[in-house]
Amino acid sequence: MLNSYFKQLLITGIWLCAFGFQGTTQNNSSEEHVAVALRMIGHEILLHSGDSTSLVLPVESDKQQYTLRFEAVFQFDPEQLVATINQVVVDTKIAESYRVEVKSCPNEVVVYSFEVDNALNSAIVPCQGRVQPKACYFIQFTILDSIPAVVQQQSPPAESLAEFSPGQNRKFFVGSAVIIVVLILLASVFFLVKKRRGSSDDSKLITLGEYRFDLHKMELILGPERTELTGKESELLFLLYSKVNTTVNRNDILKEVWGDEGDYIGRTLDVFISRLRKKLEADPTLKIINIRGIGYKLTMEN
Repeated sequence: MLNSYFKQLLITGIWLCAFGFQGTTQNNSSEEHVAVALRMIGHEILLHSGDSTSLVLPVESDKQQYTLRFEAVFQFDPEQLVATINQVVVDTKIAESYRVEVKSCPNEVVVYSFEVDNALNSAIVPCQGRVQPKACYFIQFTILDSIPAVVQQQSPPAESLAEFSPGQNRKFFVGSAVIIVVLILLASVFFLVKKRRGSSDDSKLITLGEYRFDLHKMELILGPERTELTGKESELLFLLYSKVNTTVNRNDILKEVWGDEGDYIGRTLDVFISRLRKKLEADPTLKIINIRGIGYKLTMEN
């Protein structure tokens, strides 16, 4: 039976083959590309304001609109702001046509805005020369293109898809088959390693009647159920198991389990014995017997 890990590998392989490693990767890379470009814009804006240490916060995106926030207040010259943003946009090719709105942080009022269409070589740039005071601002950058320029450049023309030759199709499907085979082999190796580890773990378990005792993980296992033990409970149970069907002197137990910790007060040992009895009660063949005046004995049927 295939487990979820193998199924996920197989589904991933089929998905990659069916879509030819294209669609989703392009969209993600486009959005990430725009975000990086905007952070570059934020960096330049802060530098022009004389700030070389404050952070440009992570870019927020909503479809074609991106929000750029800053850690510190700054001032800006509209003319310089327009030149800076447009230079980065042109260099990074994130848009042909776009709108920029500078808003104040407390009330989100637009204090400055402009539009640029590089394809038509036109721009609406008001209020040049009026330097804005130092304050808390954030910038909303809206791409007005129907499809971002980055995606247009990355997407193959329709003609190229139509011109896929039979030979290219064969290569594509052979490559797809190879990917699926590699994923299946990886999953098989994963199963073998997991199986061997499981067998190794099983060999370290101690059999206590119907229970299995995992000393390393401090657990009692009964079928699908696992019962956690404390460190002292594990040490006490292992000590009794190591001398099964033999009475262990009370003082020896205290010395072996509690040592010189000094936390043995009154009936602490009796309390721990009671806890172990309760956790082992599902198997009536396992008993921890109190040998009055001497100590305790774990009895277990062969």
